[in-house]
Order: sequence, then C-alpha cells, then structure tokens
Amino acid sequence: MWIGYTALPLLNAFQNDSSRTRVNPYTNTTYWVYVSISSIILFYINSEVLFPKIYKKQPIRYFLSIVALILVLLWGRFFVRVTFVGSDINKSLFYVNAFIQYLYVFGISASYCFFSDYQKQQEIQRENENERLKSELSFLRSQISPHFMFNLMNSLVSLNRKKSDLVEPVLLKMADLLRYMLYEKDDKRISLENEVKYLSNYIDLQKVRFGDYVNIDFDVKSTGSSKSIEPMLLIPFVENAFKHGVGMIENPFIKVELEATNDELRFKVTNKFSYDKKEAKDGASGIGLNNVKRRLELLYPKQYVLNVSETENLYTTDLKLNFK
Repeated sequence: MWIGYTALPLLNAFQNDSSRTRVNPYTNTTYWVYVSISSIILFYINSEVLFPKIYKKQPIRYFLSIVALILVLLWGRFFVRVTFVGSDINKSLFYVNAFIQYLYVFGISASYCFFSDYQKQQEIQRENENERLKSELSFLRSQISPHFMFNLMNSLVSLNRKKSDLVEPVLLKMADLLRYMLYEKDDKRISLENEVKYLSNYIDLQKVRFGDYVNIDFDVKSTGSSKSIEPMLLIPFVENAFKHGVGMIENPFIKVELEATNDELRFKVTNKFSYDKKEAKDGASGIGLNNVKRRLELLYPKQYVLNVSETENLYTTDLKLNFK
C-alpha cells in the first residue's frame, strides 16, 4: 500500500520536472519523498504508539498529541518545499491542502486502529467464551460419572441381596464400563460403534438386575456408520427410562431404538410410567436429561431436534442428530 502511495506522486513529480530544463528533476521528487514518509510516520505513530497507549486512558491528551504531530509534519513539509522546490507558493493554500491530506491519513489510521481493536476484542471474547464452554462441558461430563456409578451400585446391591451367581460376571462387565468412562469420556469424539457397545453393556446389566420383571428391547440398525459422537451422550436417556419407568408400575417396559446413517442419527427411548403413583425423587433426579440437553446445545448447535412427550402412560424421548 505504501509503495503505491509513494510511487505515483514520485513518478508524476519526476515527469513534470523533467520537462523543465532549468530545474533539477530530483528537487520536486525530494519534496514528495518527504510527503510520503511524513504520512507513513503519522500513520504508524498513531496506530502503534498514540492510539494503543494514550487514547483509552487520556483521550484529550491523545487528540492534542495528534494535533502537535500534524503541526510538526506541516512545518517540516513547508521547510522541505521551500528548500528544494522554491518559495513561490500560497502559504495559506499550502497549509490547508497539506493539513487536509494529513487529516485524511489520520482518518485511515484511526479507522485501522478501531477495526483492529474491535477484532482483538472479538477474538478475546471468543477465546473467553470457548474457555467458558470448555469448563462448562467438562463440568457436565464430570456429573455423569457419579450419577452413573450410583445407578450401577444399586444394580450390584440388588444382585448381592439375591445371592446371585451373576455377581462376578456383572462386576467384570461393570469394569468394562468403568474403563470406558475413565479412558474415553474425556475424548472429544468417539466412534458411534463404541457408544452403541457401551449402551448395550449397560442395558445387559439392567436385564440381569430386573430379569423378567421389565420387558427391555434394544433395537439397533445401521451401526456401520463411520461417524463419531460425543462420548456418553446417549446414556442419560436410557438411565432416565430405567430410573422412572420400572418402579411401582404394572407391566413395565423400556424400548430403545437406534438408527444411524452417515448423515443422521435417530435415537428413541420409550418407557411406561404411572400418573397415579409418583415415585420419590432423590437429589439427582433430572440431572441426566438437563445435562444432555445442555451438552447438545454446546456441541451440536442447530444440528439436533429433541422431542420429549408423555402420552397414554408412555414417556418418549426422541433425538435426531444431524452429522452434517
């Protein structure tokens, strides 16, 4: 930009002076070199020194400094004009034209400063927002483990009371689940296949716990999708169904449906519930669904549709997640 700003006046000055036999063609060129250099000095002193260090703290001092700088450059410009070109000029007109030119350069410099400052502020805000979202997401993920552990411990206690031979295999399966939680939940994304396997292990544990008392159906289609997903994103829907769909309910059932393609994931959980008999809720009640809703907002903005409905003693959560 500065090469172009400097070159055009210089070429024009050299051409005009070359047509005069009595004038050194380099005298007027020297003057225009000063004009360009002084404009560059004004631009960068304002953008790199005065604006960032004085403007926000002492705006009056800032504008006084700009005026003083322009006056110094005007005096130098007049001196160079008289020394190298001649004094046959209209001083008033000279100063007015020069001042307007410097004012124009200052306007460009100030606009550049405001725009750069705005971009920096926006970048800082984005960084702060990203850090806030990361912290919030980390907190949401950390809530899953205690809640999930609480439910798993209930399952194990139930089996132990029955003196079941399944305690040992269940403990091994629980170890697999805990390994998944410890080593994969902090990953940004995992394969959908691993998430489905995790759901399957969890549902198998619940089948062992409830036996024939609860009709549990897990229907998976198109699990060959190569897409990845946020770890432990789907489990809260299933946990919620087992938490509120099995106690004090006649003929309880839970149906989990998952269908995935390379473009979309459809996950639907349906469980029976009772309007007449309300279960006592502990302090963790509601954490799961609220948690997953917030995670969806953070990780998949405008990429998901979540519908929750209650009809004819059936509670249904239906999630559509767009991978595009």
